[in-house]
Amino acid sequence: MHTPPPLQRANLTGIVWMIASMAAFAVEDAFIKVATKQLPVGQVLTLFGAGGAILFAYLTRRSGSKVLIVQALSKLMLIRAVCELVGRLFYVLAIALTPLSSATAILQATPIIVVLGATTFFGEAVGWRRWCAIVAGLIGVVIILRPATGDFSALSMLAVVGTLGFAGRDLASRAAPASLTTWHLGFYGFLTVVVAGATFSLWDGKPFVWPTSTNVIGMAVAVGSGVFAYAALMKAMRTGSISAVTPFRYTRLLFGVGLGIAMFGERLDGPMVLGCMVVIGSGLFIWWQGKLATKPDMRTPLIQDPIG
Repeated sequence: MHTPPPLQRANLTGIVWMIASMAAFAVEDAFIKVATKQLPVGQVLTLFGAGGAILFAYLTRRSGSKVLIVQALSKLMLIRAVCELVGRLFYVLAIALTPLSSATAILQATPIIVVLGATTFFGEAVGWRRWCAIVAGLIGVVIILRPATGDFSALSMLAVVGTLGFAGRDLASRAAPASLTTWHLGFYGFLTVVVAGATFSLWDGKPFVWPTSTNVIGMAVAVGSGVFAYAALMKAMRTGSISAVTPFRYTRLLFGVGLGIAMFGERLDGPMVLGCMVVIGSGLFIWWQGKLATKPDMRTPLIQDPIG
């Protein structure tokens, strides 16, 4: 069946938005990594969260909704907040203390973990082919980590814990009350980042320092990139077919690795490239199997709030 030209145009538009979103997320990660070289991690998280929360509060009010609503205090939203806190804190620690390229590569396992969680918490059916893909994807992460070699860094487990936190947040977002818009989820998500920063600062004991103009500009770029990335992602998921747009999430790995090489002088080796290929291949296979199990015109994404 020939795809109508209007749908082709919509798909192309959605793909462009998705690629723009992934590029912006990679820029966000890179500038946060730069900031953590000069400012305490807790301060970076606090400033980043506060900036994002302010922008999302503005977008929420602009949409005609109240920023503070009682549904945000539900048990599910509290679980989501805990997962957001864990994901953000450990992932920022990962990009601060480990190569950006390896942290980004491990993060690509999030969709695989989400599918695994969906079978547990939402009772979604998963056939043996998708189970094989899930196992293969997790093996890909192990290849990237290389726990049995001299190249293994225990700090890489920070990215693993962050990925688990993001997966939990995404699963909780799927079950979030319908009264909470994407702007609400963005606001409360970034507000949680402020809590993560303050909590880590108390544990770390490092006092906040007065940022330089360069620090302020860098943090502004990180916040602006993060908010744009989220908005572009929402636009992508609502334009064209989900089956056409979703696979381009993996372009984040290309941008992350590229920025890691260009800005921080990072280098890739054979095992890491192999692990990335396994993770991405597994994720695409899981997506393809899910596409076969749904109607062609289905537009509702599995994960509606993947800030990250």
